[in-house]
Amino acid sequence: MPTRRQTLSLALAAGLTPSVVRAQAWRPSRPIRLIVPFAPGGSNDIVGRIIAEAAAQTLGQPIVIENRAGAGSMIGAELVARAAPDGHTILINSAHATVPAIVARVPYDSVTDFVGLAVGGFSPHVLVVNPQVQARTAQELVALLKANPGRFNFGSAGIGSGVHVAAELFRSITQVNVEIVQYRGGGPSVVALVAGEVQVGSPTMASSIGQVRAGGLRALAVLSEQRSQALPDVPSAPEAGIPGVIHEEFFPILAPAGTPAPIAAALGSAFQAAIQQNAGRLTELAGVTPRAGYETSEQVMALVREGVERYSKILRDAGVPLQEPS
Repeated sequence: MPTRRQTLSLALAAGLTPSVVRAQAWRPSRPIRLIVPFAPGGSNDIVGRIIAEAAAQTLGQPIVIENRAGAGSMIGAELVARAAPDGHTILINSAHATVPAIVARVPYDSVTDFVGLAVGGFSPHVLVVNPQVQARTAQELVALLKANPGRFNFGSAGIGSGVHVAAELFRSITQVNVEIVQYRGGGPSVVALVAGEVQVGSPTMASSIGQVRAGGLRALAVLSEQRSQALPDVPSAPEAGIPGVIHEEFFPILAPAGTPAPIAAALGSAFQAAIQQNAGRLTELAGVTPRAGYETSEQVMALVREGVERYSKILRDAGVPLQEPS
């Protein structure tokens, strides 16, 4: 049997770096639970499922997607924050930085109660309407809503979700009178939009791109500074005449605080490789674009911290008060 030094030498000869070798030292002893704090069919569910299979192959154990929807992601996030820090319960949550920016009382700390593993990518929200709505541009929609105060409803994915933040920004900046209706995730809110139960929405691209391409929803603007490669014919928010309505979310993958460094390194290495391997699928199927620069826990958590600060400022500047959790 080779010694530890011989094993390291063989691994280095194979082109593996010492950090990768150390990360590969830990392996899960049972299936890993990847908590998605929203209902099936939303952006976190889609992104999580795309990358979980490849990460599971690296780790040698299945990764089971577990949807724990409710309270704008707080139910699932709190579950992970309180879980044993043994690498077998982790979280993907695009609302992780938005919740403390808009919810008055959050039962965990989005930064100190978690360890960063990877970032699944970045994705703008999309301003959409049910095709029966008589508006083909964002400016036409704003005029329609102002001419019919209280007549139309805006579908959201729960208080504190990224969809909710985008909805509040749209309502505040455009000064329209529209009621925001909360659902238990991005998937149910998109279903309600397609059915005409609500007429307007700002879902993530991941949860809405299929319906936009199929004609089930009409996209009026991508809520980013530039157009998206996934929907190249849809104008950006500035092009559409709503320059202040910008909301792009990211998908941090997190473990409970206290997770030992070798375990976090192994999980991070597996998920980062899975994200790189599936970059094309993430963009094509979910409108999510991976970015470099989030290879360490510190980099992931710095992104979360900056997100909390940025979203808090945006919402306070827009006059949106902190809300009570539902």
